[in-house]
Amino acid sequence: MLHGGFGTMEDFNSILGGLPEQFRIIGIDSRGQGKSTLGKLKLTYEQMQKDVETLLQFLHIEEAILVGFSDGGMVGYRMAISGTFKVKKLVAIDAPWSLNDLSSIKEILSKVTPETWKEKFPDSYNSYQKLKPDTGFVTLTNALKEMWLDSGLSGGYPDELINQITCQTLIVRGDNDHLFSRKSAAELADNIKNATFLNVPFAAHEAFKDQPEIFMKILNQFLDQ
Repeated sequence: MLHGGFGTMEDFNSILGGLPEQFRIIGIDSRGQGKSTLGKLKLTYEQMQKDVETLLQFLHIEEAILVGFSDGGMVGYRMAISGTFKVKKLVAIDAPWSLNDLSSIKEILSKVTPETWKEKFPDSYNSYQKLKPDTGFVTLTNALKEMWLDSGLSGGYPDELINQITCQTLIVRGDNDHLFSRKSAAELADNIKNATFLNVPFAAHEAFKDQPEIFMKILNQFLDQ
């Protein structure tokens, strides 16, 4: 389970009870978030990918189903493309994928500051502070913002490389998501051979939280395939 920006592994707690009991569930706090330290390396999607792969290798896990939300979904794309680790299935929730996506949301992302985030998402900020992280909120905000706007090879936007994904993939999008357009999500589904597209009605960027019953019904069908 790979969470989104400013999040923690606990973001998925509300849906864990609806998953089949036979699964071993692994939650990860991404670098610099939750209880994970930021370290001295630059925060990139490439580094986050390596972090996940290193952890799974340490746990002697040879294949896994990845469920990634937003930033976590971008990490999932990278892992499914690279082939370094066997991704059995991929669930990408509200996760942009193309440089066109970045162009359309660049202005929104550029305006994010520690102050605007605290004002708009006070629960997220309070949760971060409660965990007593080693990374200051200003430092984390700047690191995440730089990562989000990265259009280079280490960026999270695989663009045309997306067609290299061969595992079964469930693409989930909230119909009111302002960061990931319906057109882009449908195009993504068309470019992945084994993709299923779920556009969740009356849901925004956190589709799995906004419409948990719809999401869990489709997710469990997907897992059972």
